[in-house]
Amino acid sequence: MSAPVTGDVRVCFVGDSFVAGVGDEQHLGWAGRLAASTHAGGQALTGYNLGVRRDTSTDVLARWFSECTPRLPAGVRGGVVVSFGVNDGTLRQDDAAGSTRVLTRVDPRVSVTNLLSLLEQARAARWQVLVVGPPPVDDEEHNRRTAALDTSFAAACSQQEVVYVSVLPALLGDDVWRREVREGDGAHPAAEGYQRLAALVLPVWDEWIGSLPGSSDR
Repeated sequence: MSAPVTGDVRVCFVGDSFVAGVGDEQHLGWAGRLAASTHAGGQALTGYNLGVRRDTSTDVLARWFSECTPRLPAGVRGGVVVSFGVNDGTLRQDDAAGSTRVLTRVDPRVSVTNLLSLLEQARAARWQVLVVGPPPVDDEEHNRRTAALDTSFAAACSQQEVVYVSVLPALLGDDVWRREVREGDGAHPAAEGYQRLAALVLPVWDEWIGSLPGSSDR
């Protein structure tokens, strides 16, 4: 017999195509699997998936607050899960006239500043945040850039006393994730790959969900 469902919790999942679950034939991604696990455990959960394909940290910062505000009104028990970074490290041609330089879509220092700005906005709104690090793709040079960003994100969250889950190291060594990404579009896995990512986040997620303040605490 399943556990009784308790009072509703609302969580906004904000980020890029990995948050959206692109490539998952079951259309759950890792965010949907975390939400389903929580509901199966007896906790009612309204999960809002706000993942957008190709979004960088700059794109997310520009939209996230206005999207979360109507979904997390005052008095509800809720929080925000954030994940971005892979698109920040995608290479692009420098826009300057005559330049032959190749740059990342977002400078790594700006990526960290964007994360810190988001965390500051969340703190002002009294929304608790969980940050999930960017996963690997089928491009080792790109993964090295992502690894550096992952380290910087972890340090920034530690300084702000925000929970951070790094998934890149484990997924780099995960045969299922690597195979599904390689056989897919080179970036996104299928259902089993997302299940592997969700499993990495799940223990931290369970603790985080349980720590969200109730309406009387806000």
